[in-house]
Amino acid sequence: MFIYQHRVTYAECTVGDHIYHSRYLDLLEAARGEYMRSSGRTVLDLQNEDCIFPVIEARLRYKFPARYDDLLTIEVWPTLMERVRLNFGHRVLNQNGKLVLEAETFHACTTRAGKPRRLPEELAAALVPLVVAGRITF
Repeated sequence: MFIYQHRVTYAECTVGDHIYHSRYLDLLEAARGEYMRSSGRTVLDLQNEDCIFPVIEARLRYKFPARYDDLLTIEVWPTLMERVRLNFGHRVLNQNGKLVLEAETFHACTTRAGKPRRLPEELAAALVPLVVAGRITF
């Protein structure tokens, strides 16, 4: 599991002082990008090799509001890896350890033109020992 931290900005919040629901997708994307970087490959490296991972489905369950200036811990881990699929689980906790959000994102591995392609072997080799299924409770 990879840990990413984020301080909630004023721009991410509604007038009601909580993160606007769709902004969580941006936070999950940032966490996944840093997770990929920690595995030895950046998203840009993969893109330059004609390999991208568009989101084809996302499931989010909101548990507790995150507010301006909260320090969030975002946990990321792969939940499924197949020939052309890579899914990630996410949990977002606030600075008090309260569960804010559970999510899973589903990705296809494609070329920039949208043609399905196999996961790069070195990426699969780096991620396969980290796959944790069943940790999300939808």
